[in-house]
Amino acid sequence: MALVSGPGRGMTAMPAEMQLYVDKHVRYIQSLDTRKDELEYWLTEHLRLNGLYWGLTALHLLGHPDVLPRAEVLDFVFSCLHESGGFGAAPGHDAHMLYTVSGVQILATLDAFDDLEARMKGGRQKIGQFIANLQDRETGTFAGDEWGEQDTRFLYGALNALSLMGLLDLVDVDKAVQHVHSCANFDGAYGTSPGAESHSGQVFTCVGALTIAGRLDLVDQEKLGAWLSERQLKNGGLNGRPEKKEDVCYSWWVMSSLAMLNKLHWIDGEKLTSFILQCQDPELGGLADRPGDMVDVFHTVFGIAGLSLLKYPGLAEVDPV
Repeated sequence: MALVSGPGRGMTAMPAEMQLYVDKHVRYIQSLDTRKDELEYWLTEHLRLNGLYWGLTALHLLGHPDVLPRAEVLDFVFSCLHESGGFGAAPGHDAHMLYTVSGVQILATLDAFDDLEARMKGGRQKIGQFIANLQDRETGTFAGDEWGEQDTRFLYGALNALSLMGLLDLVDVDKAVQHVHSCANFDGAYGTSPGAESHSGQVFTCVGALTIAGRLDLVDQEKLGAWLSERQLKNGGLNGRPEKKEDVCYSWWVMSSLAMLNKLHWIDGEKLTSFILQCQDPELGGLADRPGDMVDVFHTVFGIAGLSLLKYPGLAEVDPV
């Protein structure tokens, strides 16, 4: 699954009748791994497993879960799996939390944990242990890999993957919850670490982690709901923090957080739907960050996931957690 942008662009003019070009998006995702003659394909190798997860998720939401061959997808996923239980971005890449989470999510999506056990005896437990070993037992947070960078993205990813495998008992969830709580800011939102600037993406990771842990009681829900709803701009799009441009991916980060807080109605869903649809390439498929820009698979999945949260007709329901 390539992350090469293009070949098309989002719309620059708004057609009279807006619609989601489902078949075009399906073909766009199918085509991503055929563009190996492009430099950008190889420059994005460090995101290959993530890209496969994004494309697969978009196809499931679009109602076409089987257009990527399951056996080939699993062959690639297992080629990224290390003996340690961690996944790399592509064969030969170092294991890292972010790719391990995508690997587990793909296995869960394809109901392939039995396939994992057939390839690696005790594989599920090994993956769980790889993740558990990245927790800092004093602070409760998680590193991305053995080199030690810590971030609430890795903490959320750990709880996400472990919960999908039924292995949350391998880590100190209470300590992780304490760490997330320490990342809360005066505005009700969250940053990458205690005292760091509030950001919609980090809000998603922190609210998601607290939801998995059953500790949403720690969130200042009114204040955070207000901060998230203020992310909507006049054109309907959402931004990641104050004074920034709109970007279609925040249709997911902001809206999933609002969904977990039962406050989706705090933004104008019609205006956001219109903004997301304008980010499509109506001829070649895919979505861009904003109208007129190049499309890519990252913005494609999060735009479609945003539409799913908005109950757009014909899309499968996405789990905001």
